[in-house]
Amino acid sequence: MRAPSQYTAIRYAERLADAGALASIGSVGDSYDNSQAESLIGLYKNEMVKREGPWRGVDDLELATLNWVHWFNNNRLHSSLDYVPPVEFEEQHYRQNELVQQPLPGELALH
Repeated sequence: MRAPSQYTAIRYAERLADAGALASIGSVGDSYDNSQAESLIGLYKNEMVKREGPWRGVDDLELATLNWVHWFNNNRLHSSLDYVPPVEFEEQHYRQNELVQQPLPGELALH
């Protein structure tokens, strides 16, 4: 007898094949595809859901989630970005790249 997760994965693969789609996930039993999403979900649960709850209802949780996502993307200080908020880091990146002279079509790049 197959384990439920294996059965689900097989049915999922069959359904994708029927639809002519390709899977964007790995094989049964590997965890590579979900690790980043699960890490983010863990942060969300620990930093927002558990800390700020209990919730009066779904509407309150949805509004708090929107606020958390805005904070996460725009205001949090990220250690991998030298403690700069992600949106500010991205703006700096694009500002620096705009200053770099791009070669004209047909010209060789210097880097």
